[in-house]
Amino acid sequence: MFEQSISILAQKLRNKDFSSVELTRTFLDRIAKLDPQLNSYISISEDLALKQAKAADELLANGQGSSLTGIPVAHKDLFCTQGTLTTCGSKMLHNFVPPYESTVTQRIKEAGAVMLGKTNMDEFAMGSSNENSFYGAVKNPWNLDTVPGGSSGGSAAVVAAGLAVAATGTDTGGSIRQPASFCGITGLKPTYGRVSRFGMIAFASSLDQGGPMAKSAEDCAHLLQTMAGFDEKDSTSSETETEDYLTNLNTPLTGLKIGLPKEYFGDGLDSQVAETIMTAVKEFEKLGATVKEISLPNLQLSIPSYYVIAPSEASSNLSRFDGVRFGHRCEDPKDLLDMYMRTRAEGFGGEVQKRIMVGTYALSEGYYDAYYLKAQKIRRLIKNDFVAALSEVDVIMGPVAPTTAFAIGSKTDDPVAMYLEDIYTLSVNLAGIPAMSIPAGFVGDMPVGLQIMGNYFAEAKLLNVAHQFQQHTDWHLQTPTMAKGA
Repeated sequence: MFEQSISILAQKLRNKDFSSVELTRTFLDRIAKLDPQLNSYISISEDLALKQAKAADELLANGQGSSLTGIPVAHKDLFCTQGTLTTCGSKMLHNFVPPYESTVTQRIKEAGAVMLGKTNMDEFAMGSSNENSFYGAVKNPWNLDTVPGGSSGGSAAVVAAGLAVAATGTDTGGSIRQPASFCGITGLKPTYGRVSRFGMIAFASSLDQGGPMAKSAEDCAHLLQTMAGFDEKDSTSSETETEDYLTNLNTPLTGLKIGLPKEYFGDGLDSQVAETIMTAVKEFEKLGATVKEISLPNLQLSIPSYYVIAPSEASSNLSRFDGVRFGHRCEDPKDLLDMYMRTRAEGFGGEVQKRIMVGTYALSEGYYDAYYLKAQKIRRLIKNDFVAALSEVDVIMGPVAPTTAFAIGSKTDDPVAMYLEDIYTLSVNLAGIPAMSIPAGFVGDMPVGLQIMGNYFAEAKLLNVAHQFQQHTDWHLQTPTMAKGA
């Protein structure tokens, strides 16, 4: 059952081939058996999951419910879930139980899905490898010695290993797409503002965006159908009308114009990854697409601009964690200043502290114009590059990451090498356009993801392009060896 799509599972639930309680119990048993090796969950909501599954069975028995009713899913542990621990992968929130529900999890809950638990992540979503979690590193199901990617590595791992049918993730600079690539699943970062950020604990408010992670584009479409849409609780939520993300999945790709940025295929890209990507692009040509070289000339500026803007926003957002209202508080503070200093020193991990310091510096008097303002001007240039390119082509394709998943610990002492893992994904967040990663092949035994980028609010087009590829290939159906015997 763990390898079945949402559509098939939904149909089997309606046919009463099995109940949601039975399906949920199957996944809970798999989690108990496999997750000690992966460390992909921070918390398991067994009692709640079985209660929700029972309610889903009652809905289905009455002929009600949606395609997600009774489907077991997992949520990244930065979506607030009322009454359920929400840690953001940090000691700072090790005891935080939200009194309210995020819009994303509320909508998925109202659709009748079953929440299995909350997935592990880089602390406050800061990282590219899922090694920065207070709860320990997550392992990649394809090779337990390698990282699953970050920061949504826990969500990617649970989907790849069959410990949830689908999961939510967030993407600030590639944190859905890079883990999806490393773990061989499908992940979509929607247009900024397409999915509500209410109840999503903020890292960088102008960059963060929630999205679906699943085995296939079709499964992501089912999830996005529920997640997307205007939310009056989120001031950054777009009022642009949502599309039906399932209707056009089977539209032929004849006449599709694909752009390949020459900057994505230069120095730094592993030659075998490049070969895998180009083989995937040739498959699109067989489906009727045409390919042309394009240029995104300011791509090389995305890393320096991102690592000014994102830490600056993090510095502001994380100032609320001071031990006064919620979360961790140091013991026996001498005075208010001592409480602030020791609480934050104890509660935040090294990577988070580093980014807060960088951001505070960039926003300080005398440096704001030199760093933050200049980075925002570069951001506009990057956006203009995408707008120009997407006036010539329908979608842009390229690699998600320069390499396949790397060994745990191999880049923790080299932050520059770690940051360079995001070279192909950061610019998408700076521009605010939608993009996704789909399985496109393997280098050795490790998956490679193809990145597909589109115009603003063109999620339906991206899902159609990805789905057509997946109808003619089986890379998304591959399962890690460790997951098969459970």
